[in-house]
Amino acid sequence: QVQLVESGGGLVQPGGSLRLSCAASGFVFSGYAMSWYRQAPGKEREFVAGIRRADTGIEYRDAVKGRFTIDRDNAQNTVYLEMNLLKPDDTAVYYCHAWNYGQLVYWGQGVQVTVSS
Repeated sequence: QVQLVESGGGLVQPGGSLRLSCAASGFVFSGYAMSWYRQAPGKEREFVAGIRRADTGIEYRDAVKGRFTIDRDNAQNTVYLEMNLLKPDDTAVYYCHAWNYGQLVYWGQGVQVTVSS
């Protein structure tokens, strides 16, 4: 059974930091590209950051470059999103995403991140 379980969300003040984790199981984690997406209320889901298998490439959306860092630990089947200098515009539900470069795509259930004073 495939599972992507996100954790680490919560309420943080502007300028603060959070570290999201996504624990994967049920598939060969090292063979998948892993990404984080987010969806704010009333908006479409958007790509935030992605890391290819074997750390062969990393991408970020422009709005988070220099503030967010994606990383993966293939031994622990986990992908992380370190978020610094958080802004109210970063408030959203954050989703973990896995793609096998083919037709298989998996999503986590999402974790809420709220940036507010």
